[in-house]
Amino acid sequence: MDDTVSTNRSSNKRPCSTSPSLQIPAPKRRVVLGELTNSSIQNSDRKKPMRKSNMMKKEMEVQETEIVASSVDQTKSECSSSIYQHLHSLEMEANKRPSPSYMGRVQNDISPNMREILVDWLVEVAEEYQLATDTLYLTVSYLDRYLSSYAVSRSKLQLLGVSCMFVASKYEEICPPRVEDFCYVTDNTYMVEEMLEMERDVVKFLNSDTGPPTTKNFLRQENGLTSLWLFTRAALENNKSAGMFEFLSCYLLELSLLDYNCVQFLPSVVAASAIFLSRFTIQPNVHPWSLALQLYSGYRPSDLKMCVLAIHDLQLTRKSSSLQAIREKYMRPKNKSVAKLSSLSEIPATYFEAIYP
Repeated sequence: MDDTVSTNRSSNKRPCSTSPSLQIPAPKRRVVLGELTNSSIQNSDRKKPMRKSNMMKKEMEVQETEIVASSVDQTKSECSSSIYQHLHSLEMEANKRPSPSYMGRVQNDISPNMREILVDWLVEVAEEYQLATDTLYLTVSYLDRYLSSYAVSRSKLQLLGVSCMFVASKYEEICPPRVEDFCYVTDNTYMVEEMLEMERDVVKFLNSDTGPPTTKNFLRQENGLTSLWLFTRAALENNKSAGMFEFLSCYLLELSLLDYNCVQFLPSVVAASAIFLSRFTIQPNVHPWSLALQLYSGYRPSDLKMCVLAIHDLQLTRKSSSLQAIREKYMRPKNKSVAKLSSLSEIPATYFEAIYP
């Protein structure tokens, strides 16, 4: 995963591997796809003993290397912490956050279930066109922010969703799908003119604020330089489990996109909760949080409880069980088949208690 995040750019744009025009059958989903030296000595089969000065020199070189490596790790950690704090300050800005109550306060013709179905479909569209995952997260962010301010009829909800993805793909992709491609994926339910008009409305509403911090940004920060290192080095001894941790965190994070109730949580809280639940799933007998993670993220286990339980319900298919796009995506071997992992039905209450030094 990418270790750096720009506040104006969530990630570098993806290299273009296909032509700008993407034509695919609507009903069929794309298949996812040390230096050697001559140590012989003339007239002798025995090596000469290494001089004391040479031995001391090599020891000093090793010590210097260790010091440099330690300094680099510390610099990376400090940089990661600074980026995390900056992202956290951005996510607190009101214009970058959706309203947690927009379904009851603004919308009167759509429901949380309709939103879930739309997001599940958008996951399929992203897979069809092989879009970056950052594009998907931005799409849902735009969608929730727009719905927080403007009432949308159910007949226009899909148009809004695919238009948000059109805008997000222009932000994230080098070769985004054309407007005709997005019309095609809706089975031409909407015309090009309708799509372009909705795109203008979305862009005008966003007011150039097209790169807000998403949950993926925070997962990348927490995973890349701190939590993943702590988890794999301090908690895991099984390399296979360590490799699955990253994919499992991404899977749980994408599941959170489905649930309207997760809109109330800050992106940093959702990312931390995904890490908490990933650790619990892989090693249920080990406390899923740590003092280091608490200090780095700023969140105690009790701060994450509501969000962790919400994502846990999604993981156990207690909610949104009929929506399968994300689960099918993470059933694939390239994603370590983490959707097949089972989690205990209950998380011990002691895991949400405070952690002290």
